[in-house]
Amino acid sequence: MRDYRRVILIALIAFAAAIAGVVVGREYVVPQPPVENELHDLLHSQLNLDTAQHAAIDVIEQRFAVRRRALEGELRADNARLATAIEAERGYGPKVAAAVDRSHQAMGQLQKETLEHIFAMRGVLRPDQATRFDDVVVKALTAKER
Repeated sequence: MRDYRRVILIALIAFAAAIAGVVVGREYVVPQPPVENELHDLLHSQLNLDTAQHAAIDVIEQRFAVRRRALEGELRADNARLATAIEAERGYGPKVAAAVDRSHQAMGQLQKETLEHIFAMRGVLRPDQATRFDDVVVKALTAKER
């Protein structure tokens, strides 16, 4: 009888630990949705865009998607060069430093072009829509991690 209670107690503790792990994981480990998702949702379902605005934003998004894929390809290539440099130098040497600098340039270019993309979409909006759009952008850029 005593062993039966011990097994139940262990099972309950294990169950409570599993629930606690899920709660901690959902609250602290799962990343926040990307800014793009919030902006996309705002643009396409909350701002009541007219047909011309939808068409203009679709063109802007399609153009940026092509450019973004190209820049992300550059970043992957930069990461491969960095891995090669690390493998060759086995430390922080001149090849690693150069690869890091090159990677930072590509990251910076992606950030600049992302901002240009955001401002291009903003340019299609009416003043009342732009105010809400700005609020989402500022909130996303200043949001603190939980």
